[in-house]
Amino acid sequence: MTEVVHTDIADEVLTLTLDSPANRNALGEALVAQLLDGLRAAERDPGIRAVVLTHAGGTFCAGADLSEALARGADVEEASAAGTSAMLDLMRVILEMPKPVIAKVDGHVRAGGFGLLGAADIALVGPRCTFALTEARLGLAPSVISLVLLPKMTARASGRYFLTGETFDPSAAVEIGLVTEAFASADDLDAGLTSVLAGIRRASPQGLAASKMLTTATVLSSFRGLARQRADESAALFGSDEAREGMTAFLSKRSPRWDLGAQKE
Repeated sequence: MTEVVHTDIADEVLTLTLDSPANRNALGEALVAQLLDGLRAAERDPGIRAVVLTHAGGTFCAGADLSEALARGADVEEASAAGTSAMLDLMRVILEMPKPVIAKVDGHVRAGGFGLLGAADIALVGPRCTFALTEARLGLAPSVISLVLLPKMTARASGRYFLTGETFDPSAAVEIGLVTEAFASADDLDAGLTSVLAGIRRASPQGLAASKMLTTATVLSSFRGLARQRADESAALFGSDEAREGMTAFLSKRSPRWDLGAQKE
C-alpha cells in the first residue's frame, strides 16, 4: 500500500502528515486507514505526549473520496455512506484519545477537512488557508462535520457560512471560533506550533488527559447522541435528486440548475 500518511516522532510528539496532493488529500481508503492507524498507535504509546496533524501540498483535506467505491461498482449512496462512516471514525478517535491533537494547516480546507480541524484540540493556521462550506451548493449539508463545528463556531457564523458557501480567510476563522490562532507567515506558524508544544511538554500525561476530557465532554456528549441521526440525514441527502444534480454538475464542471448567480454571469 502506498504511504499517504507519513509519521515522524520527535521529543514525544508524533506528527502525521497527509501526503496525497494529487487528490487534494481526500479521505480515500488508504489515507483513512493510515491516519486511523497513526492516531490509535499514538493513543497506545506511553512515549507519545501529543499528535500534530498536518499536510503536504496546497490543500489540507478536500473531504471524502468517493471515486474508489464508485469504481468498484457501488452507487453514490453506498459510496457516501462509506465516506460518512470513515469521517465519524476519524472525528471520534481524535475526540476520545486522551492526548492533545494539534492541527497545523496552511492550505485550503473543505468538506471533511473541517471535520478534522474541528475535532482537533488546537488548530493553528497559516496565510495560505481558505475555508468554505459549499455543501448547500451541491444539494447537501455539512451534516456529519456539524457535530464538531457547531460547538465551536459562533451561531451567527455557522448560520452564515453553512448557508452561503462563501469562502473566508484565516482571520475570520479565528474570529468565529473555528481555529485557535492564525499566523502571517509559514515561519510564524512553525514558531506558533513550537510554542504550543513547549507548553504541552511541560504537562503530565495524566494532567493532559484530564484537562482534555474537560474540554471535549460537551462535544462528545452531543457527538455520541447525534452521530447516527446526522449520518442518516447525510445518506438521505446523497440519495436525493437535487444531490445527484449537484454532484453531476460538480463533476462536469458546470453550474447546477438552481445556481441563479451563475445564470446572471
